[in-house]
Amino acid sequence: MITVNGATITDQEIAREVQYHPASSLERATRDASIALVVRALLLQEAAALGVSCGGDGDPSAREEQSIAAVLDHAIALPDPDEQTCRRYYENHREKFRSPDLFEASHILFAAPPHDPAERERARAAADATLRELREDPRAFERLARERSADPESREQGGHMGQITRGQTTPEFEACLARLSEGELCAEPVATRYGWHLVRLDRAVRGRQLTFEMAKERVAEYLGASAWTRAVHQYIQILVGRSRIEGIELDGAATPLVQ
Repeated sequence: MITVNGATITDQEIAREVQYHPASSLERATRDASIALVVRALLLQEAAALGVSCGGDGDPSAREEQSIAAVLDHAIALPDPDEQTCRRYYENHREKFRSPDLFEASHILFAAPPHDPAERERARAAADATLRELREDPRAFERLARERSADPESREQGGHMGQITRGQTTPEFEACLARLSEGELCAEPVATRYGWHLVRLDRAVRGRQLTFEMAKERVAEYLGASAWTRAVHQYIQILVGRSRIEGIELDGAATPLVQ
């Protein structure tokens, strides 16, 4: 049983919270959920002590979120980053401030769930066989996509996916596109959580470097958000340090920030 300054966090509350903390094991997810509930309890208790709790009618969860936001607004006040700070960050991280790459790509998907080794092996074998055919006759791509692809959206278009920017596909798929030249077919099938893909890059428009004036607002937002995150972390550590928490060991590295 976990208590926070005498208030109990029940096993039922932890079990409900676990779904919001995906992890490599149930044990890790349970610990992450428990820590999140401890932090939430600390912030709600502090909101009550400061007199900034949001009462009244309405959804209790929404009122709690409003109370947490109010206590953080009360406790944390940060100045906006000045132009000199923004410019220095921009000059040191210019690669972050580019217009997005734009790709036109085609693929053939051999579907297989990520945790089924037999299906993954079957799909890989089918992808390898199709890739050998394409090396012999690259013009067969559209026909083979219509015959064999498990992607219903692109299959009828001969595998064509249209225009893609970063974040619209999986990291593995994007990494493959970044390595290809226009018109090039992947050398090996690409594994993602959906299965195995044969990927062809049809066209690429590479992003360009943004000037500081173009990126200034984005830099300021990033620096402001980073400073706020650090300040919230420090504030939570202060609350943890002056509270009586039983049933769980907290350390600075493991204590999560407010979501």
